[in-house]
Amino acid sequence: MTTNLEAADAPPTTATPTVTPVALTHRPGRWIDGWNPEDSAFWDRQGRGIAGRNLRWSIFAEFLGFVVWQLWSIVVVMLPTAGFSFSTAETFWLISMPSLVGATLRFPYSFMVPRFGGRNWTIISAGLLLIPSIALALCVGNPDTPFGVMLVVAGLAGFGGGNFASSMSNITYFYPQREKGWALGLNAAGGNLGAAVAQFVVPIAVTVGAAATLNLSLAGWIWVPFILLAMFGAYRYMDNLSSAKADLRGSAAALREPHLWLLALLYIGTFGSFIGFASVFPKLIADQFPDFSSFAVGSASISLAFLGALIGSLARPFGGRLADRFGGAVVTMSAFAVMALGALAVLWTLPLANFWLFLGCFLLLFVAAGVGNGSTYRMIPSVFAARSGLRDAHHRSGDVGTQRKAAAALGLISAIGAYGGFVIPQILGLSHGATGSYSAAFIGFIGAYVVLFAVTFLVYFRRNASLAGQRL
Repeated sequence: MTTNLEAADAPPTTATPTVTPVALTHRPGRWIDGWNPEDSAFWDRQGRGIAGRNLRWSIFAEFLGFVVWQLWSIVVVMLPTAGFSFSTAETFWLISMPSLVGATLRFPYSFMVPRFGGRNWTIISAGLLLIPSIALALCVGNPDTPFGVMLVVAGLAGFGGGNFASSMSNITYFYPQREKGWALGLNAAGGNLGAAVAQFVVPIAVTVGAAATLNLSLAGWIWVPFILLAMFGAYRYMDNLSSAKADLRGSAAALREPHLWLLALLYIGTFGSFIGFASVFPKLIADQFPDFSSFAVGSASISLAFLGALIGSLARPFGGRLADRFGGAVVTMSAFAVMALGALAVLWTLPLANFWLFLGCFLLLFVAAGVGNGSTYRMIPSVFAARSGLRDAHHRSGDVGTQRKAAAALGLISAIGAYGGFVIPQILGLSHGATGSYSAAFIGFIGAYVVLFAVTFLVYFRRNASLAGQRL
């Protein structure tokens, strides 16, 4: 991701500083020069309004990215009814392949905003969503489509996963350090909601008016008009910032920073858990509780799996806001503690075969993962500011070099964390294939969350830790 605010923090001084009002220059192609949200007068006068407009359309485009990214999580559950016969292992590959491709695409996507401009890349990245949407509509309409073709088309849905990196990168340039947690939380939550909406809308759309068979092709076709709207909105209302710069030296410096890898590990635990469980939740419910996998409403069917992604998405901005107020480390530790308890509760409920208890325990896990998403992501720019020697890194972003290194770290960490969306379904699939149960996988998840809690405590919260006093 990228988080560049072009002006450096002013050095301490005993004299009353002279504030020079920021003069924005608008150029053709909706380019803006002179953007400096750290200037409070500029921010209150005009910066907040411009940033808010860009944030709204960024959220909409990223929302559709998550919709497309998670289409296969709900489509695979309906493939047997549509005439497809894939093995359990093949089904888990169809679920996890979009996350594998999406996580990988986040690396190049992180650098697209500085290269093309936030507005321009939003138009392009939204347009790319047409490819997996239309391809899905075509291939699921024919039960004779080979598994290899289905797997390739599922991989194309990774375009939607890549959108997160460029979208978050763009928004970090627009907002001051003191408001990044809330802005990034809203942007991410709005995107994450796409997973819930896909899992809610698709079962309804494909069953309304259906006679003997599902109209599964609608799972792809219904999103095309919205993608076109997102492209138009980005073209008409978003802006490019000339101050949004990134360089390979900044990325290389970020890669050499040990805290990048520690924060990436934490983000695998939070965001990776959210997207991994969100993608596999419909499959888990269908396997464990086939009688409760969906409810008929009129001529439509509603899958309850959307509740997990919905709850986790709504919790994310509050994780960012809590981190703004109390510090990211303490909120992240709390999230991992609750995630461990939630996974333990799910493990205990599996033998009971009680759907509502299972659902409640899993929703607790989703809430904690969502909060952890926001708080961990909020920690990233603060950690890099603190590592540069800046005091009060929780509220100040440091000089331009520090901001650009943090920007690169945001993108890299978001990419690494997204691999959790591939790993979690694969672990669950292996557990089921080897033992006929998901219990072994949840035992592993509990152990992982305990380890991540300990890492956060020892590195970022413990009194003698080098960064503990920064309220990261």
